[in-house]
Amino acid sequence: MPYQQPFLDIALNALTQEQLIQHLRERLLEKDKLTQEIEKISNPSGGGGADERFWKPELDKSGNGYAVIRFLPAPDGEDIPFAKVWSHAFQGPGGWYIENSLTTLNKKDPVGELNRQLWNSGNDSDKEIARKQKRKLSYYANIMVVKDPLHPENEGQVKLYKFGKKIFDKIIEAMQPQFEDETPVNVFDPWGGADFKLKIVKKDGFWNYDKSEFTSASPMFGGDDAEIEAVWNKEYSLSAFTDAGNFKTFEELETRLNSVLNSKPAAPKFDESLEDESEGLHKPAPQDWTKEIDAVKEKTVAAAPAKDDDDVMSYFASLASEE
Repeated sequence: MPYQQPFLDIALNALTQEQLIQHLRERLLEKDKLTQEIEKISNPSGGGGADERFWKPELDKSGNGYAVIRFLPAPDGEDIPFAKVWSHAFQGPGGWYIENSLTTLNKKDPVGELNRQLWNSGNDSDKEIARKQKRKLSYYANIMVVKDPLHPENEGQVKLYKFGKKIFDKIIEAMQPQFEDETPVNVFDPWGGADFKLKIVKKDGFWNYDKSEFTSASPMFGGDDAEIEAVWNKEYSLSAFTDAGNFKTFEELETRLNSVLNSKPAAPKFDESLEDESEGLHKPAPQDWTKEIDAVKEKTVAAAPAKDDDDVMSYFASLASEE
């Protein structure tokens, strides 16, 4: 890790061989559990309760929200302290389409391909449909909850936090300030970073984070290395969020998209390895999308990134420039 203390070296030198094996097993179990939870996130209709690893702020009775969190460094074995995921969430005649986008992996995505065609048609009505179906960007990071007035039991805990462009922009502003009299702060550094004060107001039905801000730089736990290491060891892996194995294939997403838009599905490709073409065909089981509808309502309000017209236009301009 590119930080002041070689955490892993110090920790492992102090462990017996038996403890080391146990340490590795616990790490593997954490990653297996994360993979399972990502599958739940990618498939809301699969059931299951709330993911206890995630934290999100809540609004009080007056409609405002306040909390203090600390962004944490990259977890053991990973280089980046956050994961970046593109997704789509929109409603069509056939129900809701709520899926992670393959563009996260720099691959073609059926919604992106459809939006490109709609945008390049030149029709204003088609462009409006493409806008409604545009992808949305979310970030995931490990945090420590410093203060949570509505749920003080969360304070001191390490959690995963999902956030949008508005908060990410504030992270960038802190790390790369615009003016020469401002000191850059690596907000993910447990010694040289800073707490983040989340201040939320409801504006036009959406959560607004404009007043949120970082405090002055200060070390966690007064710079106590042992306590900082203990927190670091509790972090969750972020790699599963962008693991290709946790994304549906282009064909699976296209089938779902056709169902949502009530379009005629493309004819299945014949697999010569099958004795009978019908062997490879199956009728998909009917799905109840009620849970997805409820989920997207919550996600739209709680995790909606700030509207950025310039961002939207640049995205569709890139679509129009593609062949």
